[in-house]
Amino acid sequence: MPLKIPGKLPAFEVLLKENVFVMDETRALKQDIRPLKIVILNLMPLKIATEIHLLRLLGNTPLQVEVHFLQTTSYSSKNTPEEHLDNFYKTFEEVKQGNYDGLIITGAPVEKLNFEEVIYWNELKEILEWGKQHVTSTLYICWAVQAGLYHHYGVQKYPLPKKKFGIYQHKINSKSSPIVQGFDDIFLAPHSRYTETRREDILKHDDLEIVSESDQAGIYIVASKDGKHVFVTGHSEYDPLTLKEEYDRDIAKGLQIDLPENYFPENDTSNFPIVRWRSHANLLFSNWLNYYVYQMTPFDL
Repeated sequence: MPLKIPGKLPAFEVLLKENVFVMDETRALKQDIRPLKIVILNLMPLKIATEIHLLRLLGNTPLQVEVHFLQTTSYSSKNTPEEHLDNFYKTFEEVKQGNYDGLIITGAPVEKLNFEEVIYWNELKEILEWGKQHVTSTLYICWAVQAGLYHHYGVQKYPLPKKKFGIYQHKINSKSSPIVQGFDDIFLAPHSRYTETRREDILKHDDLEIVSESDQAGIYIVASKDGKHVFVTGHSEYDPLTLKEEYDRDIAKGLQIDLPENYFPENDTSNFPIVRWRSHANLLFSNWLNYYVYQMTPFDL
């Protein structure tokens, strides 16, 4: 079913060529069903690539989804053209009086900093508080998981000995949780992070449930029992080459970085990665939209 986004957004043509059902404002007006209104706070440096990653998954459901993009005003992106941000992104001041069916908060390359040292931390806290009353459910990705858990529950993050980087197996702890409806008992997902959240800290909060974790990568999915918060520590939205691009970037910077684990066939960077996480990614986003947003949100926002 359709994904409603601006016709001039760069992702529009990319998704159209991939047979993802996208429509512009003109066509959407002819639809009788109310679209779900999703706002994405995009904190990733390569915003256009992240837009495509997320829209591809949001567009693969039987729901019409209207997407708005949100940027911080306390920090200006250095890797995305200003014209693009002016054309397609809103500020918090522009959206805070409204209500949304869902909010997605992406990861960000700031995990080595203390939360209070992040330039836009105060603005992010305001958005997180706003979400309690103005959003049906929030999906947190990677660093946003740690930020959300810290703000809402006081859960700390901890540095890892080295970057958790690659494709890892995960198991399901709570098969009754709607977010893992239809998942295989063992499934794969990418991770790319320098810090972690520990299970013993999560278990101190009766409102939180550890839905999925990995023996290699640790906590993966945590959800609040009221469905208002869904935390996903990995990057299921990543494209086939995203981990390669991150690896090449770090090597070019002269950083000490291992090859992404379980990613390149035979650990040979000349081999094209085999994608083994796409079906899980589609199901994850579909379940969130269906069980935590569509079935819970009021018709009249």
